[in-house]
Amino acid sequence: MNILLLALARSVGSLGRLRVWRELLVPAVLALVVMAGLSFFLLDQLVAFLLDEPPVRWIASWGALALAHLLASLGGWLLLLSAAYLVAVVLAGILVMPRLLDLLSSGDYADVERRGKDSALASTANSLWAALLFLLGGVLTLPLWLIPGAGLFLPLFWMAWLNRRTFAYDALSLHATPAEWQELRRRHAGALFGLGLFMAVLSHVPVLGLLAPSLAALAYIHTCLEALRRLRSAPTAIEFNRENA
Repeated sequence: MNILLLALARSVGSLGRLRVWRELLVPAVLALVVMAGLSFFLLDQLVAFLLDEPPVRWIASWGALALAHLLASLGGWLLLLSAAYLVAVVLAGILVMPRLLDLLSSGDYADVERRGKDSALASTANSLWAALLFLLGGVLTLPLWLIPGAGLFLPLFWMAWLNRRTFAYDALSLHATPAEWQELRRRHAGALFGLGLFMAVLSHVPVLGLLAPSLAALAYIHTCLEALRRLRSAPTAIEFNRENA
C-alpha cells in the first residue's frame, strides 16, 4: 500500500484515542486565540494596505471596486491565517510532537529501534529555524504575488514546506541515524512534501483547519516511522547499514 495513504489511514485510526485528542487540541485552541486577536487588531489595516498595492490597486482603478475589496479581504485573511498557522506549527513541533511520538512509537512502532538522538533542544531549534525561514521566504516572494494566481499558490507552498521541514525532522530525529534520514528524504521527498501540501490545504477548511498542524504532526509520525521500518526491513538494509555505520 502507498506509504502516504497508509499513514493517513493510520492517522484517522489514531483519532479514536482520547489521549491523542488531548494533544491535538492544544495548538488548535491557541491558534484560534491568535487568529481572533490578529483579526481584531490587524485585519482592517491589512485590507487597506492591500487596496493600495498592485495588483489590487490596478483593479480598483479600473472601476471593479467590489472585486478589489474582495481580493484585498481574501489576501488579508490569508496573511492572518499564515501567521496563526505558523504559531500552531511551532507549538505542535515543540509541545505536541514529542508526546505523540512517545505514544505511537511505544505502541504502533515498538519494533522500530531508536538509533537517533533524543534532543529537545535540537527539535526546538529546528522548529524555530523553520519558522524563521518560513517568514523570510514569504517576505522575499511577496513580489511574485503580482503574478495572477500566485497569491493563492504561494501561501500553500510555504505552508507545505513548513510542515515538511518541521515535522519530518522531528518525527525521525529520535529513531533514525543521519544516514537513514538522508536516505529517507531522498526516497520519499515527494511524499513528504505532498503530505505537507495536503495539510496546508486542510488548514483552509473552516474550524477543521485549526487542527491541521497537530494532524500534520500525527501524519508525519506515521509516515516517517513506517518509511524507516520499510527501509530497515528491505533486502538491501544490511548493506545500507554496513556502508553507513
